[in-house]
Amino acid sequence: MEVIARPHAKNLVRWAKDRPEVLVLSADLTSSCEANDFRDAYPERFFSLGLAEQNMMGFAAGLAREGFIPLVHTFAVFICRRAFDQVAMSIGYSNLKVRLLGFLPGITTPGGATHQAIDDVGLMRLIPNMNILECADATEVESVLDVAQALEGPVYMRMLRGDVPRLFPQDEPMRFNRARVISEGYDLTLLSSGICTEEALRVTCALRQRDIHINHLHISTLKPFSDPNVLNALKAARKGVVTLENHNVIGGLGSAVAELMAEAGIRGPLVRLGIKDQYAHGASRPYLMRKFGLDAAALLEAVSGLLGRGVRIRTEDLPQDLPGVSSKASIKAEDL
Repeated sequence: MEVIARPHAKNLVRWAKDRPEVLVLSADLTSSCEANDFRDAYPERFFSLGLAEQNMMGFAAGLAREGFIPLVHTFAVFICRRAFDQVAMSIGYSNLKVRLLGFLPGITTPGGATHQAIDDVGLMRLIPNMNILECADATEVESVLDVAQALEGPVYMRMLRGDVPRLFPQDEPMRFNRARVISEGYDLTLLSSGICTEEALRVTCALRQRDIHINHLHISTLKPFSDPNVLNALKAARKGVVTLENHNVIGGLGSAVAELMAEAGIRGPLVRLGIKDQYAHGASRPYLMRKFGLDAAALLEAVSGLLGRGVRIRTEDLPQDLPGVSSKASIKAEDL
């Protein structure tokens, strides 16, 4: 599995080259949010507003009203918690073309509860006009700006930084409000998002060898949540549905799926894997994913529970390196 170093930093400079209306805003986290390459390439289009995120949101709203497209770079917690009122009233209410790039979503950081955005999707879903995108790999990091650019209203993006794996081919970019169908089957439906999709792939690869048919969809658009392929996958699940997300189970992907199932009258069990209405704490990402049930082991347990039998797979036997996953070659039940 290929790993790309700082894909956002490199892509942002290329992407913005012929878009003079694009400006980048930072709140004293320029290098931490990989905006320093843009600052060096286009210093006249870069604004550092210091430790004043609320002011930065109002400043971004003013720029958008004048025809610019501001890309706000900061940690996710400082968008969704510290400046929530300004995002809701200055940006969301006016339906402005502001792009909010939230870094360190969920437990991708060891920084503890003050820096772990485990509630950001829930809060952003509350804001009318807000679109929500989440990146899972380098391909989605490199294509998310194109998706956001095509939208007229505000966009909140859960961004990855540093060394990012490439799970999906470069020629299969993120698509707005379209899930990636990774594998097809009718025993269970699995919906995963963000960094949890990599964990899910380890499990589905192993289950495939045991003739367990998983309909696995990767979700990159969390609002709106109206992809007909998702609804069809939920209806087709015989044994139940599992969601796996790097977020509190309240307000995020699991809640969106529960709402959709209830509104569509879909019966059957739903297992929501994520942080269980509690704060996380500082530690390594693998440790936190294991402790809070966001990893392959938690998914194996959920699948066993819904199937009513053990799947006889040990976590140490799961693949560590994954091949690139192409939605054009998704594995169908009849091929198993």
